[in-house]
Amino acid sequence: MPRSVVLAWALVLLAPLAAPAADYQGLLQPLHNVTLSSGVGGVVASRAVRPGSKVAANQVLMVLDDRLQSVEAQRRRVILDDNSELAATEERLRIARVLYEDAKNVYDRTGSISRDELARVESDYLSTKGRLEQLQAQKQREKLEHQGAEQEQHMRRLLAPVAGVVTKIDIEVGEWAKPGEPLIRLVDASSLVFKVNLPMAAVAGLKQGATVPVLVEDGTAVVRAPARITFVSPVADAASGLVEVRAGIANPNNRLRAGSKAVLRLGAPASPESRQP
Repeated sequence: MPRSVVLAWALVLLAPLAAPAADYQGLLQPLHNVTLSSGVGGVVASRAVRPGSKVAANQVLMVLDDRLQSVEAQRRRVILDDNSELAATEERLRIARVLYEDAKNVYDRTGSISRDELARVESDYLSTKGRLEQLQAQKQREKLEHQGAEQEQHMRRLLAPVAGVVTKIDIEVGEWAKPGEPLIRLVDASSLVFKVNLPMAAVAGLKQGATVPVLVEDGTAVVRAPARITFVSPVADAASGLVEVRAGIANPNNRLRAGSKAVLRLGAPASPESRQP
């Protein structure tokens, strides 16, 4: 046998065998899946969404009856904006300061006024100054009270913490909402999180940021989607010895359905998304 043929066979026999692909089943979960409730009780006055509504972050979803809170906030605003006494006291202080300084100059230079008269003018100046400081502190309290009244009214508005789609509403307009009671469920599936538990041997080669192929069931077809590893647990479950791994999958237009079963395929190169019949 020619030497070149023998060398070729030797290289084939010594070459490492490709590891077979291994599949591990997990579940696709939405990036955000939140159940919203109100921190205060009240009658539902209006509702701006229905199941299926797409909402933006901080959008108002529901409003409880806030008429009393609105009136209280307006009353606090009127009190806060009333600066008449504060302005009058500031003017009195300006006049009292001038009178005190003039009286002190006259007393020091000519002594044409008595010390009792100087003390009376000084006392009037100091009392006016003290009253002004009291009014300034009162304005600070009024500002805080107004902010508290506005916050009390704001708490009767249920806002979306994130953008997403309303999937469930558990209350109607006119019904009483209890504090902490589930009212609206909001799901953000623009990005999905694939969660899977792997044996420690399979985790050895995984690193955060690596891209791995995930096969997702989609009716009669299987979608092959690239997923980026975002978390590899530093500890293993004591009972099973498995390690939790999470990977993020971009999901524009919600083409993949949250809650679907999926399979992580290790030992196979990741490739762009594709569909298999």
